[in-house]
Amino acid sequence: MQHKIKNTVMGYLPILEWLPNYKKNDLQGDLSAGLTVGIMLIPQGMAYAMLAGLEPIHGLYAVTVPLLLYAIFGTSRQLAVGPVAMVSLLTAAGIAGLNAESPEQYLVYALSLAFLVGLIQFGMGLFKLGFVVNFLSHPVINGFTSAAAIIIGLSQIKHLFRIDLPNSEHIQEMAIAIFQHIGDIHWITFGIGVIGIIIIKYGKIIHKSFPAPLVAVVFGILLVWGFDLTEHGVKIVGSVPSGLPTLSSPSFDLATLKILFPIALTISLVGFAESFAVAKTIQTKHKDYRLNANQELIALGMANFGAAFFKGYPVTGGFSRTAVNNDAGAKTNLSSIISALLIVLTLLFFTDLFYNLPSTILAAVVLVAVSGLIDFKEPVHLWKKDKVDFSMLIATFVITLTLGIETGIISGMILSLVVVIYRASRPHIAQLGRVPGSNVFRNINRFDNLDVKDDLMIVRIDGPIYFANVEFIKEKLDKWILERPTKVNMIIFNMESVTNIDSTGAHELDEWINNWRKIGTDICMTSIKGPVRDVLNRWAILECVGADHVFLDDNTAVSAFDHSIDTATLEKYTPYAIQSNLKK
Repeated sequence: MQHKIKNTVMGYLPILEWLPNYKKNDLQGDLSAGLTVGIMLIPQGMAYAMLAGLEPIHGLYAVTVPLLLYAIFGTSRQLAVGPVAMVSLLTAAGIAGLNAESPEQYLVYALSLAFLVGLIQFGMGLFKLGFVVNFLSHPVINGFTSAAAIIIGLSQIKHLFRIDLPNSEHIQEMAIAIFQHIGDIHWITFGIGVIGIIIIKYGKIIHKSFPAPLVAVVFGILLVWGFDLTEHGVKIVGSVPSGLPTLSSPSFDLATLKILFPIALTISLVGFAESFAVAKTIQTKHKDYRLNANQELIALGMANFGAAFFKGYPVTGGFSRTAVNNDAGAKTNLSSIISALLIVLTLLFFTDLFYNLPSTILAAVVLVAVSGLIDFKEPVHLWKKDKVDFSMLIATFVITLTLGIETGIISGMILSLVVVIYRASRPHIAQLGRVPGSNVFRNINRFDNLDVKDDLMIVRIDGPIYFANVEFIKEKLDKWILERPTKVNMIIFNMESVTNIDSTGAHELDEWINNWRKIGTDICMTSIKGPVRDVLNRWAILECVGADHVFLDDNTAVSAFDHSIDTATLEKYTPYAIQSNLKK
């Protein structure tokens, strides 16, 4: 009993698994990774908060308590949790419709959104609903991510060019606005931003651990301070509050939460899909621990609760930071704790240093980060391999770009479900023929020179027989029967690939059998799985077919059709006879 309780507690608190068994040899890697990611988080956190429509300081708040909470509850030992570009854009898109009257009210909406995201993810984890994210297929996520990356990039043009642009998530509106204001570019701001992009993009050439974003930040600050560029129109971050985040409270107004719920659900699913995908990728390289999808949901939910009550905004695991964390040597979640402590030190002692940070440098950080999210290879790959998935990717991409982030992801989920239903409603069905000189039967459309009798049709259905596909199956069978040059006297149903039959399938199957027998076409069944046999028994289908018409394999059924074995031998091969002998 105590062992069971211990396992349950450790399941919900994975820190109790790795911390008591911590190895001194892991400290160097965790320390190196923690400091590297912490340095990376400072400019990224500030930049992503700006992308979310918040003051930069809230990006730093979002990587203190949330990061510590994930380290306690998370099962991944390399995942770096915090603000990411996608979630930041979704946050801005979701809050925009509420028309906040002040920055303070906007912050309350962001806290409320983080609380809702935490509640959804925690609830999904608690009720083991991690499988729901599977409704976001890879092509949908790919198309959505690429489109969102373009929208994020365009949203940063106003900071890079220092021009006035409306807040929008529709590419057509953004493109028109940029075209109309292109002549208003502030060239000094633009020049600083371009240099920042070059530093961040190509700084890794020097060394893979080179803190390029931080170097770009230092460069921007020194340039503005040294040449007093604020007097020449360069926009800066200005005063950044020092000190740790104090307790905050989201809004519990039902009307507000109701408006925020759709975007909170989107962030919950997209955030978890992104987080779990990268965590799984990294975990396969280590293999010394296991990931638990439902516990990951609980951990992300707790991290978002931390953001909601400590002046942050929605967080999730990030691709780039996690990759850096792993490459820098992270072995356990102690690296995340070290990163959080570095942010705490920054908040306590170094916020004044960011006063002269130009906004265009933060835009450069975002632009470089999202440029890697645009995937050109996957559409080409899908075009060659799977046209349906390609169409789904392109549809999600176009809808997200033109109709908005929320509409894009919801449309993508609906498309995924439609494709699943479409494919399930059209299962693969094969006519089988005997390989000459053997007892093996194969698909007549894939193998040549098979023995096929015109008056005998052997059919294999690869999938369940249920309400969504019975019409398709019947139409296919009727077509094949009509194509035969002579009357079909026997249909043998090979059931080895049938996984389930629902009430509609059972009703239709019974009707088919009776109708075929009325016109002189008999029915046999072979290779029935246990669970399917149970269903057929419940609906009296096997009674209708007859015990002497149910066989273990196609060869026995064909032999019976040919009258090449006597009745005693025939009965010996039916499952009922075998079950009876076993009972004896």
